This record gives sequence, C-alpha cells and structure tokens, in this order.
Amino acid sequence: MLPIGLHARPVSHGDSETLVGYCIRKAAGGKPWLEKTLWGLRDKEAGWIGAEIRNTNGSHDLGPLQVNTWWVPRIAHQVGRSEPQVRQWLRDDACFNVDVARWIFLSALSETGDYWRAIGIYHSPTPWRQRRYAENVVVHLRRRFGSDIFAAQASQ
Repeated sequence: MLPIGLHARPVSHGDSETLVGYCIRKAAGGKPWLEKTLWGLRDKEAGWIGAEIRNTNGSHDLGPLQVNTWWVPRIAHQVGRSEPQVRQWLRDDACFNVDVARWIFLSALSETGDYWRAIGIYHSPTPWRQRRYAENVVVHLRRRFGSDIFAAQASQ
C-alpha cells in the first residue's frame, strides 16, 4: 500500500532540492543502495515539484521523478483516492512522488529479480528503451557518486 501524501507547499528551488533529498532518504529507509538508485532516477528524470511534462503519446510525467500518468489509475485504486487527487499529489507532493517512484522500481525488481531491468521498467515497458534508459542512469549515478559506485554497491 502506498502512503497518502500531504498537500505540497510552494518552495524555492533550493528548498525544493532539499525537500526532494529528504524524501529520497526517507523513502530509502536506511538502505544506501536504494537511496543511490532513487538519486539515479531523480537525476535522470530531472523533474521538479509542480512539473507536468506532456509526452508525445499524450501522457504526462509528473513531479521530481517524472512519474507517468499511466500509473495514476492504479495508484488511485490502491490508496482509495480519486485520480485527480493522485495526479495532483504526484505533481506537487515531493515525498508522495518519491514514494511512488520507489514502489514502481521495487515492484519491477521484485517481479524481474534484475536490478538494471527494473531501472529500465521504471521508464518504459519496451526492452530497447529500458536498456537505453538504464545506460543513462549509469551515467547519472557515476556523475553523482563517482566511478567506483558499483564496486561500493556490491559490498553493501
């Protein structure tokens, strides 16, 4: 079950990044590998609180981790709230957005048992897009955490 978010308050860019960082740490629950993963997704997606980006297929990517509106009906059903409410939370509530991103990734990881495939599934159901996306996330992880991130992750 996903948590129900609180209403977001307007924040400045600096405050926004601090809030997203707080939400990522909270969602990771003390698991360094998961915190790094969420940062990798966040850096690749490069969204912001209040973001609503239209895609060529008519869907929208929402909030800091750019959760696609394709997920809205499923999440609304799980949390027992309306689709418009869930859409607003995904767009405007950083911690709800990060919690949903975590759930999407961990669901894919549980289903596939493959870390990099789960990263790709976060972005797309299409295998070639999954591979390209995962490769891009690697770039962002190395940029943020250094080139030895994968050696460090293997020991955690």
